[in-house]
Amino acid sequence: MASSSGDDEFVVLVCSDPNNQIETDISNEEIVISTTDFSTWDYPSTLSFSTFKIQAHRNRLIEESSYFRGLLSGSFSESCLDYISIQWQSETFLNVVRCIFGFRLDITSKNFIPLFQAALYFGVEMLLMQLKSWLSEASLSKDPGLFQIQLEDLIDIWDFGLELDNGFVQEICASYLARNFMWAMSNKIFKDTPYELLLLCIKHPHLTIDGEKHLSDALLIWLHSNTEQLERSSKTECEFFDILKQIRISLLPLWFAAGKRSSISFSELANESVDSIFKLMKVTPKGSMNVLGDGDLSHLRIRLTKYSKKVDLSGCPQITPMILLLSFLPNNHNSYLALRKTIKESASNFEQADGSKCQITQSLLPTLSFEAVLEVDISGCLKLPLEDAIDYFSNSFPFLRRVKAAYLLNFKMTTLYRLIQKCSLVSEVDITVDVNPLISSQLSVISSSSAVISVAPNRAYFVGDKFSMTSLYHLGPSLSNITKLTLEGRSDVCDSHIQYISKFCASLCYLNLKGCISVTDVCMANLIRRCTKLQSLLVCHTSFGMNSVLALCNASPSFSNSQSAQFGKRPLDSLASNLQLLHMGGCKCADEASLLELLSQTQMLKSLCLRDTNLVDSALCSFSGSLLEVLDVSNTMISGAALHHVVCTNPGLKCLNARGCKNLFQPENTKKEAKISSSYSCEELFIELGRTCRLEEIALGWGLSYFSLQALKPAILSLRVMTVGLGGTLPEDSLRLLPTTCPLLESLVLYFQVISDCMIINILTSLRQLQTLALCYCLGDISISSFNISMPNLRILKLERVTPWMTNNDLVLLTRNCANLVELSLLGSKLNSDAQCIISHGWPGLISLHLEDCGEVTENGVSSLFNCIALENLLLRHNGSGIQRNFILEAASKMPMLRQVALDVCDAKEGDFDLPDDADRYSLRSVKIARCKSTRCNVGSHFADTTRKPVHRETLVLVWNSTNVVRTVVKERL
Repeated sequence: MASSSGDDEFVVLVCSDPNNQIETDISNEEIVISTTDFSTWDYPSTLSFSTFKIQAHRNRLIEESSYFRGLLSGSFSESCLDYISIQWQSETFLNVVRCIFGFRLDITSKNFIPLFQAALYFGVEMLLMQLKSWLSEASLSKDPGLFQIQLEDLIDIWDFGLELDNGFVQEICASYLARNFMWAMSNKIFKDTPYELLLLCIKHPHLTIDGEKHLSDALLIWLHSNTEQLERSSKTECEFFDILKQIRISLLPLWFAAGKRSSISFSELANESVDSIFKLMKVTPKGSMNVLGDGDLSHLRIRLTKYSKKVDLSGCPQITPMILLLSFLPNNHNSYLALRKTIKESASNFEQADGSKCQITQSLLPTLSFEAVLEVDISGCLKLPLEDAIDYFSNSFPFLRRVKAAYLLNFKMTTLYRLIQKCSLVSEVDITVDVNPLISSQLSVISSSSAVISVAPNRAYFVGDKFSMTSLYHLGPSLSNITKLTLEGRSDVCDSHIQYISKFCASLCYLNLKGCISVTDVCMANLIRRCTKLQSLLVCHTSFGMNSVLALCNASPSFSNSQSAQFGKRPLDSLASNLQLLHMGGCKCADEASLLELLSQTQMLKSLCLRDTNLVDSALCSFSGSLLEVLDVSNTMISGAALHHVVCTNPGLKCLNARGCKNLFQPENTKKEAKISSSYSCEELFIELGRTCRLEEIALGWGLSYFSLQALKPAILSLRVMTVGLGGTLPEDSLRLLPTTCPLLESLVLYFQVISDCMIINILTSLRQLQTLALCYCLGDISISSFNISMPNLRILKLERVTPWMTNNDLVLLTRNCANLVELSLLGSKLNSDAQCIISHGWPGLISLHLEDCGEVTENGVSSLFNCIALENLLLRHNGSGIQRNFILEAASKMPMLRQVALDVCDAKEGDFDLPDDADRYSLRSVKIARCKSTRCNVGSHFADTTRKPVHRETLVLVWNSTNVVRTVVKERL
């Protein structure tokens, strides 16, 4: 666009870049261009010249630039000159001129600062407006994954705005960082964020985070990375750590708050958080009036903004309907008054004398709608009545797509139907619970009985409208948009529920029925025929068998009633041919013939688990796919030759589990139909793996040796997870070379290997990113010196039958060097009762603790371990006969997230344990109590008596689900 000025008087702007170091020919040192026709400008070519002359309209320059106005129309000597010399960065000045003459510039976060500097210097108001407009628009971009301002540029822009004392720039930067905080905190240069910017950001009303834990993590990482800055700063330490006070500690997950009690910078707030969480858990609806009080309630509001996409409340047992409603209201005094009034009026509806049930009607409150929220995670929210939560979500999250509610036994199938009805756009649901410990087909059941749980729900609140499952059933399959459904561990799911799912969820692409032991093979087959879009099927430890395989291998749903459906017919459009993920570990109901037929039709598979099935060579060799990335054939009878066949045709394999395959490297007489060369050598498998694959995870036992590891080297350079099981024989030299062979290793599990201090020290000093270390039943001499190394990244530590010398002092050293453990397993040691205090003080955030044959840890009862309030899994066996009779009840109440408990009657102070009923089990999913019997052990004829040694006799297992509790006695020790 040319200037609209009618004046033809030109002035020549001679621009030289003082920083231009480009070496050019003399003939190319300058170029002459004109503003009369920008279309003829060769922009890249122009920038290659060290000097350029621009013929520009004098009047336009005077009108749009205060710099040129003063220069060309004032009393300066240059006002009558036709040539004006400009010393400026070439590209920036060209853009300034283009803006002056009416062109819209291509502004980016990279050129924002130089353009802003030039706009200020030359006084171009039009350019300043463009820059401010761009900054505002870029900061408001809602395009997911598209961040027009990178974090490093944002920091530079902030510093620039701070230098200019430009409040507009500072506000935009803080607002942008607040809205995109989840993205920013994952950036490696987040630690370089200026303190003032970070503080303004987290105080901003648009601060958008998935959960309060994420904000806490980010601030702690920032503080840790800025220790030196803190020491050099004029600010006091308290001023810097005041930033942590912006965290709403009442809304932190219990496990997170518990774990941070050992943090130097966060311990005080963590203790306050834990106290607040337990206080909120004890609040009844009647008592919520006291919680609301008359003051500011911001500390109880879940952070929700119009930019929120995910709400993560997992691990927060203190979340109640009152907190949800409070968060959905406008943040003002009138809203708080309305909520208090509603709760007060509901007091007249109390159904029990203690006021444990009342109705809170959301429709009477001015709740907000957050249309950007697509995902909600309420796993472990024990105090949240699910029906109420679903009603609230349907009103305030109208476009909700994904719901996760794991480890909530009160999430019944009728609750799922309600979710489908009320939140019709939801496409992914995950209601996982722990898999029943009685899933193994090898167990010897002595007796079994079940009792129905009381129908009256143990709820703090209820909603007025009722839900009719029958009416929903007749609405038809179009009701549901569910494409991904996870029912893992749901032993209460039966055939009638699966029939409903097959009717309402016909669009299913992903289905996880792992551990759903009450569902029959026939019912699963019917579901498979109805859900023709299935691409991922997880049915480990179920009755999945020949009927289900037949349903997958047949082309048309009409085969559901066909008597002629049989194996051997291979339609091109079978359901099996579309599968990309198939996990059927532990499914013994599928025989060799059905496995052969199934694998012959699953050519699109990327992930295949056949662990502990009837898999044989002929079936595995029938697999014709070439896309496998994950393969689990552990505990099967396959040979190395058959596995070699699959590896050859699947070069993209990333995860391989062949642990427990005793025939893997045994001489064999393979049938002709297996299509395996009789000249196969066991080393060929490892050579082929090393030649074609780039593994990330591997688990092997039989056949693994020094030579096979050498052949594997090219394949395991990027290995992250390694498990060596029974039958694997890696000499010390091989283990010592692991850090150089597998430099990225994050998890190392060794069973029955020969270990030494030197080897362990080398691994722990070299693999600094190691997060899991398990040494189980290994041979060799190691001492506490192996663990006298700081391992801040280690999260899981298992030392089973390898540290018989371990004492309390050694345990103290472990707490110092492995300060961030969340899972600990010790089997065989010399600890005493003081170890409880050492463990609870050193690792207050443990979620899993196994102590067995550890001296006298429980000889004086259990007390200090109750301070591990976030425990989810606890095993205490043969540690001293002092555990109180009511231990299970006390543990469940003091550890509200506890789901699994395993004890031994040998440790019972009174010879037995009280068992919880449904009312006082809290989160408990299973309780296992082993019982021993004494046998005489002859210690020599010169002794008058013989000693008695405890030998396992039986195990009592209690398992709760949403409808009943099953009591089973088995011979095996679980």
